[in-house]
This record gives sequence, structure tokens and C-alpha cells, in this order.
Amino acid sequence: MTGLSILIPVYNRDVTTLVRALSEQATDWAGPVEILCLDDGSEERYKLLNRVIADWPRVVYQELPHNIGRSAARNHLAASASQPWLLLLDNNVSLPDTRFLARYSAAILQPTAPVLVGGTRYGLTPPADATTFLRWHYGRRREAFAAASRQQKPHHQFKLKNVLLRAEVFNQIKLDEAITRYGHEDTKFGWRLQAAGIAVQHLDNPVLHDGLETNEVFLRNSRQAVQNLVHLHQTEALGADTKLLRTTLQLQRFGVGAAARILLSIVEPLLWRQVLGPAPRLRNLDSLKLLWALRAMKQ
Repeated sequence: MTGLSILIPVYNRDVTTLVRALSEQATDWAGPVEILCLDDGSEERYKLLNRVIADWPRVVYQELPHNIGRSAARNHLAASASQPWLLLLDNNVSLPDTRFLARYSAAILQPTAPVLVGGTRYGLTPPADATTFLRWHYGRRREAFAAASRQQKPHHQFKLKNVLLRAEVFNQIKLDEAITRYGHEDTKFGWRLQAAGIAVQHLDNPVLHDGLETNEVFLRNSRQAVQNLVHLHQTEALGADTKLLRTTLQLQRFGVGAAARILLSIVEPLLWRQVLGPAPRLRNLDSLKLLWALRAMKQ
């Protein structure tokens, strides 16, 4: 059986366009398709926009009374799914064309792995809204890689923005619901896949990340993600192979962690102004992340 459950956690986004596009492509999947959308405590104005999809064919739309977090929401959706394949999508993406589901459907006819990662791309031109430029710039430079590049380290920097996988695999691994703040719950999922010896195949079937957060929100989320990464390292000895933690641990090992933290703290206001400016340098964002990691390690 090749049925598909598409899982979309919803939080303060209008998902009607995404759900409509998926519904229109459902006939390209070789089996039954259901689209499960779970609103995770959104503002009422977004609920009013999205409630219309509850009446659409193939769509199941539910609302939670309060926010339970990204991990718990996805686990809830997976527990509600009835089909053997799960397609996990973020709510801030759109489909690049009318062949998105068809490409995934073709991929499972000759499966090379029970987990297939389609990838993410970003618009070719900068966003009209300058307040989202940093997120777009970062995504273009650090996230939008072809499948051949991602396959070199298939479990590395695992993202659940666009992943097709067998339901039994997700239910074996699941997401860590203790990670309630933004960041790295999907990274830990990738690490657990690797530890369990579960293969991951990367494909060139990206979604378009066009629901860009503002620069300030992106920086706040990035800081929370760094703090989560440090916490995972301190509590579960995970993440030491990431570039950020390797650098942080090396500085501490050589006895210069405190000095680096003090120096970076002095220039922190300059780093903030630069990355929030019209021509952000990602190396300065890297410096901010290093500062956040050093501070979190100290705690």
C-alpha cells in the first residue's frame, strides 16, 4: 500500500494556498492521500482564514486550544495519520510547480531509503520586504543545496521542512517533545536516524521557503537554536561534530573561551547592527552564534 498522509503543523500562517496546491496534486500520488493540518494555538485571525479547509476533500483540520510546540504538534499529527507514508511540511512554504507530489510518488517506486529529503530553495531575487532580507540571504547561502551536496552527509543538519518517510520510521524515532523552544528538534531527529542505522536519501524536489520571518525574529530564533544545541550537548553529548560546537569546545579546551566571550561581547552591538543592515555578512552572524554558544556553555 502506498497511501500518503501529509502533515502540516500550523502556527500563525495562512495555509489555504499550500493545502489547495497539495490537494490539486493528490491525484499524482499512486494511492490514497490525506492532508492533516493541526493549528497549534494560532491567533484567531489565522484560524478564521484557515477554517475553510476543514470542508475540503481529503483535508482534516483541527485546532488546539493552546500552543504545544513544534515537536509535540508533529508527533500528534503522525499519531493521527492513517497512511504508511508521511510527508512532513512546514507551514511557511509553497510548492515550486505542479509536479511536486508526482516526483515523490515516482521516488518510492524504486526506494533507496525509507527517508527521503526533498530540500528547500529560495527566490532568485531578494524579497521586496527589506526586513526579511537576512533570512532570505542566509537561506540562499546556507540551506539551498542540491541533493548531491546534501547526500555527502545525509544525516547532517537534518530539516523536517520537506521530508517524506515511512510512518513506522517516524513512530520509531519521534521528535523530542522536551525541546519546546525554537531549533534543533529536527537535527536531533537526524542524529537518532543515524544512530539507528536508518538510511536517508536526498532528492532534488524542493519546496520554496517564501514565508520568511523578519530579520529580528530570525536572529531571536537563531539564538534559541544555539541554546538548544548547547543544551543537547551538555545533557546528551550530542552535536560535538557541528562546526559551531567544535569551535566553541576548542576555544574552551585551549583555555581562551572566556577571553573570546569577552571580546565578542565588546563588539556584539556592532555585529547586531551589521547583520540587521542592508548588506549583512554571514561571518558576523557566525560570530554572534559563537558568542551565544560560549555564553550558554558558561551557564
